[in-house]
Amino acid sequence: MQLPVAWAVVLVVTALWNLLIWPRFFQRVAKDPRARDTAGRPTRFYTVHAVLIGVSLLLALAVGVLGVVALV
Repeated sequence: MQLPVAWAVVLVVTALWNLLIWPRFFQRVAKDPRARDTAGRPTRFYTVHAVLIGVSLLLALAVGVLGVVALV
């Protein structure tokens, strides 16, 4: 696959940005009072955000790999 270098760099930067931001957001979600019920079990709020963040991190990895492959 041939991509212009500029687009490959955009993909890599996008991946790095997502890999930097989402874990920090997850830390805030985990500390949120809505994340656990009174018994300490994860709530739907926590589960939904964990799934969304996990999917976003997987997509970031895929985009990063595409960007690196396009640069090589």
